[in-house]
Amino acid sequence: MDGGTPHSLRTVEEVFRDFKGRRAGIIKALTADVGEFFEQCDPEKENLCLYGLPTEQWEVTLPAEEVPPELPEPALGINFARDGMQEKDWLALVAVHSDSWLLAVAHYFGARFGFDKADRKRLFTMINDLPTIFEIVSGSAKKQTKEKSIVSNHSSNKSKSSGKARGSESAKYSKSVQLKDEEEGLDEEVEEEHGDTLCGACGENYASDEFWICCDICEKWFHGKCVKITPARAEHIKQYKCPSCSNKRARP
Repeated sequence: MDGGTPHSLRTVEEVFRDFKGRRAGIIKALTADVGEFFEQCDPEKENLCLYGLPTEQWEVTLPAEEVPPELPEPALGINFARDGMQEKDWLALVAVHSDSWLLAVAHYFGARFGFDKADRKRLFTMINDLPTIFEIVSGSAKKQTKEKSIVSNHSSNKSKSSGKARGSESAKYSKSVQLKDEEEGLDEEVEEEHGDTLCGACGENYASDEFWICCDICEKWFHGKCVKITPARAEHIKQYKCPSCSNKRARP
């Protein structure tokens, strides 16, 4: 099992892109696709591993047969511990081992392609700027406040503010400038408050031009596109549960 390894990686940027793709795949398995991941990790099967692929997909399968393997191998037998501990603790354990595996793969490429000290330092600085999978899965990367959608509230605030512009032409112009400044200030305030917020599915940072929704159970934030929720659909949801929390409630 080579995990879809691109054999042409030569630069720091290419290795980092490979790292991000594998990382995104594993995050998806442990968050948005957690129900499917749980089912595939059957304790009755042989030793299974979780592979992140460069294509941002994931795969649960047997380890490579060749010795030594083409790439460092992820933790072996993750399925055996599935039913012996709390699900959140099991997912956190898989996340920690996955973080270690991703670093091992990146280090392998650095050694294989002869990265010098400066290249290695630059690569791991880029990696270190991203939150770990464990931080995302456990929610320790950012303690988020509980709201449905900051983008919807932001738009509502803008609508209310714009209704204040009335009166003479000069007053309208003056208030228009003032409202523009207020909206720009609101944008900066929202960015500052939520700039470090991470999507519980893909791990990317908050951006004010994207629709987000917060789970009412675990209080994690998600891109609407990552959990397939549109702003229109969110308006009719009284209590939103993310895929992970929905799966927990559905499972006996």
